[in-house]
Amino acid sequence: MRNRFIGLLAIILGLIIIAFPMLGIISTSALFGLSTLLISIIVIMIGVSIMDYNKFGAILDYFLGIVMLIISLIIIFNPHYFAFLAAIMLYLAGIFIMIIGLVTLINNRHARYGFYIGVAGIVLGIIYIIIGTYVSDPYVLGILIGIWLLITGILKLIDG
Repeated sequence: MRNRFIGLLAIILGLIIIAFPMLGIISTSALFGLSTLLISIIVIMIGVSIMDYNKFGAILDYFLGIVMLIISLIIIFNPHYFAFLAAIMLYLAGIFIMIIGLVTLINNRHARYGFYIGVAGIVLGIIYIIIGTYVSDPYVLGILIGIWLLITGILKLIDG
């Protein structure tokens, strides 16, 4: 039941992230902040769902989710910090996605599609950094995060 809820939540949040860049109504700092906020929610929810059988992995997820939550709230509510973090934010978001993928690989070895969710996180984190380095369009990066959330949600639903 938890996997289905997390899967549906990831799909919904992924669609929200994909929709916002196409609407073009929010600023770059809010887009990055919102993307990081939604990812932190998913990571914390995953930590809650695996606490019963993987305490170390849940603690990793909690820690990573809380760090991402703090960073996202700082960026959303204080745009001056975005100027400070703008240069490293691109790499930070890609690194967060790769770390989440690695933690997923470690935590979900028993799950049927856990390996693929982890690999998708690592690959999309690398693609995020590469595209972000050469493409200055934040909407493309937001869509990449949405794609990662969709893949994660679909594989969690399939895993049941």
